[in-house]
Amino acid sequence: MQLTVVGCGDAFGAGNRLQTCYFVRSETATFLIDCGATTLIGLNRLGLSPNDIDTVYVSHLHGDHIGGLPWLLIHAKYIGLRTRPLVIVGPKTTEERFIALTEAVYPGTLASGVNFDLVFVEHREQVPLEMNGVSVTPFEVHHPSGAPPYAMRFEIDGKVVSFTGDTGWVDVLPEVSRGADLFISECFQYDLEMAMHLDYKTIDANYERLSAKRVLLTHMGQEMLDARAEVDRSRYELAEDGMVIDL
Repeated sequence: MQLTVVGCGDAFGAGNRLQTCYFVRSETATFLIDCGATTLIGLNRLGLSPNDIDTVYVSHLHGDHIGGLPWLLIHAKYIGLRTRPLVIVGPKTTEERFIALTEAVYPGTLASGVNFDLVFVEHREQVPLEMNGVSVTPFEVHHPSGAPPYAMRFEIDGKVVSFTGDTGWVDVLPEVSRGADLFISECFQYDLEMAMHLDYKTIDANYERLSAKRVLLTHMGQEMLDARAEVDRSRYELAEDGMVIDL
C-alpha cells in the first residue's frame, strides 16, 4: 500500500502548501482522504489520475477539505469521461453540501447529467464501513463545521492508517491511533492550545498514549512551520506536498 501526500497545508496557504488531500493506492482500491480545493492541481502535478479514484472519504465539511469535489466532478465529466461509480463518504449533509457547492461554482453541471453513478454514504459513529477491501471507522472529534467532524481509522491490506481530521484534543484520539502503521495528525499550532485544532506540545504530551508506529504531522500553520526545528524527529515525521510513504 502506498500513500501520497497530495496536499498537507492549512486553509490559509501557509508555506505555499496545497490543501488537505491524501491519495492511497492498495491492492484492492484507490481512494482519497479529504479533497481540499487544490486537489486537482496536486493530482496533476504528481501524475496521479482522478479516474483511478474509487472513493473519497471526507473528515469534515470545511472548504479546505471538501472544496475540490466540484473540480473532481467536472474532470470526471469532461476530461476523464468517467463511466464507473464514484463514492463519496462523509458526515451527514455531505451530499447537500456538495450539490450546493457545485451549483455555486458550476451552475447546471449536475442538472445536465453525468455518465457515472455518484454515490453518497454517510459516516456512522464508530461503525466500520467496508468497501473494496477497505474498512473505515469514523470517530467524532471537535471541529465545528456544520456537521459532525470525524477522525478516521482505515484498515487496508493488513495495515492501519489513521487520520485525525481537524480537531482539538479529544480523548478518543488514542483509540483512533492505537497500533496504527501510520497516524496522520493535524498540528496547526506549535504551543498555542485551541479547542478546534491540535498543537505540537499537546500532541507530544500525549505521544505515549497514541501508541502508533509512525506519526506524521500535517496541516501546519505558519507558527508551527516556523518551529519545525523544535520537533523531535525521533518521534515525528513532517508532511510535505508530494511525499510518498510505502506501508
